[in-house]
Formats: sequence, structure tokens, C-alpha cells
Amino acid sequence: MALAFALALPQDAALAAPDDQAMKDALNAARKQQWERIDQSAIQGHVLEGYVEYHRLKSRLPQAAAAEIKTFIERHADSPLAQWMRGQAISAYGEARQYASLLAVSDGKPSGAERQCYYYTALLDRDYQTAAQGGRRLWQYGHSRPEACDPLFNRLKQHGAIGPLEVWERLMLAWQSGESGLMSYLSRQLGAGWQDGLDSLAQVRQDYSAIIRVPARIGPQGRGTSALVAAAMHGYTRADTQEALDAWQRISPRLEIAAEDRREIEHDLILYSLVRNVGENRVWADQALSRNGDADLLELRVRAALGERDWQGVIDWVHRMEDDQRREARWQYWLGRALGQLGDAITAEKAYRAAAGERDFYGFAAADRLGQPYALNLRQDSYNEAYRQRIARWPVVERTEALMRIGEVGLANSEWYAASARLADQDVKALADYAESRGWYAKLVQTTIAGKLWDALAWRFPAAYREQFLHWGNANSVDPYLLMAISRRESAYNPTVISPAGARGLMQLMPGTATLVSRKIGVADPGPYGVLQPEVNIRLGSRYFKDMLERYRGNRLAATAAYNAGPGRVDRWLKEAPREFDLFVESIPFRETRQYVQAVLAYRVIFESLAQGGDTRNVALLTPTEQRVDYDASLLARQ
Repeated sequence: MALAFALALPQDAALAAPDDQAMKDALNAARKQQWERIDQSAIQGHVLEGYVEYHRLKSRLPQAAAAEIKTFIERHADSPLAQWMRGQAISAYGEARQYASLLAVSDGKPSGAERQCYYYTALLDRDYQTAAQGGRRLWQYGHSRPEACDPLFNRLKQHGAIGPLEVWERLMLAWQSGESGLMSYLSRQLGAGWQDGLDSLAQVRQDYSAIIRVPARIGPQGRGTSALVAAAMHGYTRADTQEALDAWQRISPRLEIAAEDRREIEHDLILYSLVRNVGENRVWADQALSRNGDADLLELRVRAALGERDWQGVIDWVHRMEDDQRREARWQYWLGRALGQLGDAITAEKAYRAAAGERDFYGFAAADRLGQPYALNLRQDSYNEAYRQRIARWPVVERTEALMRIGEVGLANSEWYAASARLADQDVKALADYAESRGWYAKLVQTTIAGKLWDALAWRFPAAYREQFLHWGNANSVDPYLLMAISRRESAYNPTVISPAGARGLMQLMPGTATLVSRKIGVADPGPYGVLQPEVNIRLGSRYFKDMLERYRGNRLAATAAYNAGPGRVDRWLKEAPREFDLFVESIPFRETRQYVQAVLAYRVIFESLAQGGDTRNVALLTPTEQRVDYDASLLARQ
């Protein structure tokens, strides 16, 4: 939506300021369909009136006419209410088999398997080809589908779009997914012509090595072999990668296997051979990697070469990457390191210069190698208070503010983030500035992500809770900018976020950790909800990080890895690690932790640079000691 359009919308309703309490009561009543409790006159003209209308109209589905639904969607096109209503209507019309109404309100394939099944069922008589293609994609899934899909699948079976081969292929997917119930259901749908396949499946399920005895042709026309081999190799490769490769080399030349299945089988074999460091598979894996040069496999191969200090191998495998991947700062940095190790200082410097132009861990590390300042590529737009007052009258801002006033934080976030993803670039910047002015730090960060404002560093890395980070960082002798970086990575400054594992708040502390730290410093246990308070979270999180620093002789890189993966794992990695800091980072076996360490240390550079007005000349990714120290067991304070 253009800025001019947003500003042209009516502004008088917000000025009337209807009763927020009445709106809150009305919304709660609407959710319970207690319409007699709603004082319509008290909420008339309220900026959130559409939310009550949404519940009222939803309650009338599927009896409500499609034209009425479309009118609501058009009236609320700038709000997530529109898509929510569309989804509700598709579900209700689909369940009632009112397919003409469903198609009238849809705007193409909806999200979610259930709604997609309703949509394609409705489309069967209007655009059979599209419906059949969509239905087959939904069918090819290794888990059960909603009952809403049954009419679609039954119609496609009647027309032959889903036949015995498709049933067999889904049976193989169910096997891969461990869905024995679905396997039994699908097996019963196969005729006598598939008995050889069912017999082979039973043998391979008991013993993967039976794959070498699979018939060359399974099922009618012999078209079932490829799916069985692909499913069997999926499990075999994970169970015993070396034996799986031996079996694959024996059966591959004699069996007709679809090119897509063959590629997937070999991809898995290469991946597990590299991840598990199966030396016996290395020659084959390298040869196959020349044919199957997927980005993830080439990354693993370069990391394997780094672990072996095979510097020529690093150069060779980096050069096999596609241009976009090879140009990343990470791989240019390692190209520079390898060239330097082999004595080619001039070409190494060129690679470092290519890496140093990027704003990330390896870009900063390359800049350190060159002895030059870091490239922040900082860009910032500025807005005055008068302009912010205009933004405050945008409907999406008025709705967000009103939702927050009545305690509907989740709905407020939905409004805000939907607008951030929908609006034009200049409008998104205006929203980011407004969020910053209101101290909405979590919204601010998410706005920059939704709007892809990658160079707006002051918005992406705001000085949120700065005083608390400075105070407790200094009190615990912990780098406050590193604490800010951890919080930014852990929670994106959402103080109330709770992870699926139960980690809580800005620095994502587990309640058990908070209890132990509280006991250690002699303060009351905050409990699972008290730890969500920003100052409490920062105080305990900074003290816990201090423990990690003491464990690793003050080394922030190792302590950061331990904060994410746990000190026990980091202790083990150090005992097995290469010595240089960069090789230690690259050797971390968990992708999440490897990326976490790089992100946090790079974020720390950005936070300190912003505190100095964007000047990076006195900012360092690592201290000289952290760069030179051996990353091995000697780093452990307690041996």
C-alpha cells in the first residue's frame, strides 16, 4: 500500500475515541457468542469494531452468503482480519460442501492441508487438471491427512489420477515416517499384482541388507522398484552408512531407479558419509559429489577438509561451489586462509578483501587479517515528531495501539507484522521509526525483518534495556555489549517469549537455571514467571554468563558456545578441537551453535560500534588473547 493511500483513509473515527473498556468487553463477549452482552452503541466507530464484526460473521458460517464474506474481506483488506475471515469461510463452506461459495471467496490455493483439500475438491468440476495436480501433491505424504481430504482423494481415485502406483509410493513414504497404521491401510488398497512388492517390503523392513535381493521389477509394469529402493536406502543409510553404500554400489547398475530418487539416495549417502566421517566411503563420496554438488554437501566437504588441514582440498572444493555460495564471506575467508597456508599471500589478500566487505563474523575476521576497519554498511532514515504524528493516524497504527490498550498483545502483533510485510519500503521504514519512538523493541526488530531493512542497524539492533545491560554487565564483569548481542539473538528483545523447551525472557533462561543462579547470589527464586521481568532476566542471565566465562578462563567465544549448547558439550569439543579460533568455530558439530556463536560475536561488534556513533576503529571481534589462544583442553579452568 502506498503512503499516499494510507494517509487518505478516514481519520475522524479515531478522534472520537469510543470507550476502550466497552470494546474490550464486546470482544470478549463476541468470542463467546454472547451477543446480548455487547453494547453496540458504545463501540460504534471504534477502530476495532471490525473485530467484533469478524466474530459475528464467523458465527453465521456457512449460512452467511459469499457476497457478504467478500464485502468484509474488501473492507478490511489492510488488516489480518481479511485473511482470517477468508480462511474461516473456506473451512466452513468446504465442510458444508458449498463449493461455489468457497471458490467465490478464495484467492487461490489456501494454506493448510485441510483447506487445500476443500479448495481442490471445489475446483474439480471447474479446473480438473489443476485440482488433480494439487490433490496428488497432497496425497504424496507419509502421514495421515485430515478427513476433509477423503472426498478429494476418492474422486481422484475414481478418475484414475490416484492409482495403485500412487498408493504404493505413499506406502513407501509412510514407511520412512514410521507410520505403521497408515502402512496397513495403504497395503489393503493394493491388488494381487503388488504381492511381490509387499513381500520385498516385509523382508527389507526386517533386514535392510535384503535390499540387494529386491526384484528388478516390482508391481505392474515394474514401476514400483524405485520407490521401494529409495525408502529402503533412506533407512539403511541412517542405520549403517558404510554397509548402505556397499549395497547401493551393488544394486544401482542393475535397477531402474528414477533420476530424482537416485539423486536423493546419493545425496543422503554423501551427507552421512561426511557427517559421520566414514573414511571407507570417502573416495566414492568425493566422486559422487562431483556429480551431486548441492550447496549443503559442498559446505560439509569444505569443513571436512578444514578439519584435516587439507588446505588444497579447501581451495578445490570452494571453487566447485556455485558463484552465489562461493562469494559468501565465509567461503572467501576460508579461501584466503587456505591460500595463505600454501604461501600465496597475494591471492589470499584478494579473498580476504572480498570477505571483508560483508557484515558478519567472517567478514569481520577477514578485516582483522587485513588490519582494516569493519564494513558496517550502515544506513538510517530519520523522521521528525510531526511526521510521527501523521503515522499515528494510519489505521494500522491506530488498531495496534488500541489492541495494546485493551491487552490484546497477540492481535496487536498480528496487525503490525502483517502491515510490515505488506507495505511499501518507505512505509515500512515509517513503521519502524514509530515502533522505536514508542519503545516497542520486539516489534521494531520484527519490522526490520519483515521489511528486509538489513542495513538499518540502529533499528535492527536498538539500544533496548541498555541501562540494565550496562549495570548488570559491569556488576558481573561481563561485556555488556555481548549480553545485548545474546539477548538480541535469543529473543529478538521479546521479554515474554517462552521457547518450546521452556527457556524464558530476553536471555532465554531455563527456570531451573534461574533457580540455581538465584540461590548462588542469595536472592529469592523468581519462579517461572518472575524470570520474564527484564531486569531480573538480565541480572540472572549476566551472572550465569559470568560462570561460563570463569569456566573458560575469560574466553568469550567458548563461553558463548556454552551458553547455547551447554558447557558439557563445549568441554568435549575443546578436548577434540583444532587450536585456532576460526577452526574451532567451524568445527562445532551443531549447526545451530555454530551459527549462534558467529551471530552473537558479530552482533556484539555492531552494538559497540553503534554506541560509538557507527565508528568501528576501536572495536574488535575478538581480543588479541582470544585470537591467539589455543582452543583446546588448556582453555578449561577446571581440568
